[in-house]
Amino acid sequence: MDNWREVRETLREFALRLPESYEDHPWGDTVVKVNKKIFLFLGVDEPTEKWSPSVGVKLPESNGHALAVEGAKPSGYGLGRAGWVSIPLTGSGALPETEMLLDWVEESYRAVAPKRLVARLDAPSQPGDESARTGGQPL
Repeated sequence: MDNWREVRETLREFALRLPESYEDHPWGDTVVKVNKKIFLFLGVDEPTEKWSPSVGVKLPESNGHALAVEGAKPSGYGLGRAGWVSIPLTGSGALPETEMLLDWVEESYRAVAPKRLVARLDAPSQPGDESARTGGQPL
């Protein structure tokens, strides 16, 4: 996939719109956190010998669906046992639609965020208002 940078940036921007989320750079990787907990691994900015473009998300409900994506695998360092999945953004397989990836980012956020922040996502909104899902920010 040639547009992996665009997909990665779309996921990053979406994640940063979720309530109280912020970007961090541990180990030289880009991650998005809430309440000091990572909910989205974005890796490094450019591919290396050891890293090809992928994202990592915690999926307690959609784990099996995500693992069905060609090239997807349980995340390393024991995270896979806790429901984390690494999904490639390049390769010969078909990448899930961006909307599905956004849903998985939100599921990951919900899995690690405090209940009070998840409640903000579920708060009723006006028709056509996406602000609850995006932390008050328009998409």
